[in-house]
Amino acid sequence: MDVSIVIPLLNEEESLPKLVGWIRRVTDDASLTYEIILVDDGSTDNSWSTIASLQSDKKDIKAIKFRRNYGKSAALNVAFKITQGDYVITMDADLQDSPDEIPLLLDKIKSEKLDVISGWKKVRHDPISKTIPSKLFNKVTKYMSGIDLHDFNCGLKIYRSEVTKNIEVYGEMHRYIPLIAKWAGFEKIGEKIVEHRARQFGVSKFGTGRFIKGFLDLLTIFFMGKFGKRPMHFFGSIGSLSFFIGFIILVWLSVEKIFYSIGGIATRPLFFFGILSVIIGTQLFMTGFLAELITRNNPRRDNYQIKSRIGFED
Repeated sequence: MDVSIVIPLLNEEESLPKLVGWIRRVTDDASLTYEIILVDDGSTDNSWSTIASLQSDKKDIKAIKFRRNYGKSAALNVAFKITQGDYVITMDADLQDSPDEIPLLLDKIKSEKLDVISGWKKVRHDPISKTIPSKLFNKVTKYMSGIDLHDFNCGLKIYRSEVTKNIEVYGEMHRYIPLIAKWAGFEKIGEKIVEHRARQFGVSKFGTGRFIKGFLDLLTIFFMGKFGKRPMHFFGSIGSLSFFIGFIILVWLSVEKIFYSIGGIATRPLFFFGILSVIIGTQLFMTGFLAELITRNNPRRDNYQIKSRIGFED
């Protein structure tokens, strides 16, 4: 199968018939073999019955319905596990992503031999309250991740199937899939300018709270990618430094008290700073030690990404 098209949705009953019909027309014109995977993230409208009617027209749709709203990341993670296409395309269900981009994305990822291509909505049809925070978010993510993308949060992306089978998406981490893929060893990441269309139906699921959650998830991914298998390197290093600073301060104050008869060290701010540094350093070191024990007992601790093998029987 050429491509799996994954579409998470929440209360999109009006847009689904047009979207599915559009995808079918584009893929048929391009002579692509495909499957459409729809994940209903706990819709409260008639989205599920609409999906059932669309599936009965042509058996090219697979659909999953969550009992409640779990979020876009959960929807993508579940869908990635069941895809069968050589390439996986994700897009939103609100008709703001154009299915006409499907063959163009497919040609680009094949010709340039990339692992991931992220769409870039260079011209956006969103209110300024959404575009300005989004630009700030993308600049911060670009700086912290080292990935040269302009639009991390674009829902229109294409992946080699190997990528989607070897990553896990949860929380609000769907916007950081290129970074997750990079940490998993898939570093050939590209970008393509895509059409962004104005919303025709429904309401935006965008909220300012997403940026707080998104920033926290970025820190989580950054930490897990760099120190997930060796937490002591992070906590132990900072803890040891803090303990050493506090220890030196306390030794120096003790020397002053004993040899220079300088009294009242217990009332000096430096004394309390030294004690605080020793306590914090000890706590951080013990945190790293406990994290290391947990990591060592994790059944997935040896889940390393293997790109290829030679000399092994199938």
